Amino acid sequence: MADNDFLVRQFESHRGHIRAVAYRMLGSAAEAEDAVQEAWIRLARSDATTIGNLGGWLTTVVARVCLDMLRARKARREEPIVPGTPEPATEPTDQEAMLADSIGVALLVVLDTLSPAERVAFVLHDMFDLPFEDIAAIVGRSAAAARQLASRARRRVRGAQPDENADVARRREIVDAFLLASRNGDMAGLLRVLDPEVTFHPDAVAARMGNVGELRGAETVAGLFKGRAQAAKPALVDGAVGIAVAFGGQLRIAMRVRFAGNRIAALDAVADPAGLKAMTVEPFEP
Repeated sequence: MADNDFLVRQFESHRGHIRAVAYRMLGSAAEAEDAVQEAWIRLARSDATTIGNLGGWLTTVVARVCLDMLRARKARREEPIVPGTPEPATEPTDQEAMLADSIGVALLVVLDTLSPAERVAFVLHDMFDLPFEDIAAIVGRSAAAARQLASRARRRVRGAQPDENADVARRREIVDAFLLASRNGDMAGLLRVLDPEVTFHPDAVAARMGNVGELRGAETVAGLFKGRAQAAKPALVDGAVGIAVAFGGQLRIAMRVRFAGNRIAALDAVADPAGLKAMTVEPFEP
């Protein structure tokens, strides 16, 4: 029982991350939860003592589950509609609406036009910084082919995204308020701009730099950033409002920021040099 309790705790520590992966692939909160539960079932049936990197293992498993679900969804869409079959519900749940707002409804719509393999490659690489070598094993292609899938998806996403300039000013204000509160050690100010369920997800290099792993919850994330961010500045990260940290004129960390309404819902920190090189980071004019 003790070992099982430990496994449950370990799984729960990764739930937020793999659920975010699943939602961005599937665009449905209910289906994302189904994928997370399937990942738990597979973990419970596995020999956990042989898993060296549980977070990476769970990400791979949930990605494969989502890929299967996307392929099944595509197959259903291609089947002829049987007369008398009820139309699926189109109204989103409150939870889905909140999650959609955090990454943009328009992006979800565009992602839905991609092939299952394109969507998985794009989400895993561009949103979660998974190496193409790992993505290749998930989609059953070579690393070069996985890179092409993500590149093709990226072009389609960029070509179809509407002009979001109206949101840039508002989101920059939120980031400015977050950084100001961080630098001043203003806990109350941080809590005002952080969503209660905010997550902080560092890549491996950022985790080592800050000696911290993935965090969840406004109090916890605020505690991490309180009194910090002295070198951080708002920037456009891959075309969206984010945060850049530079020392001596060299970019060291880029953070993708996701929003839920007027609050920050997620901070994804990239410090790996290869990951930074693949990103477009443009500081705002002073």
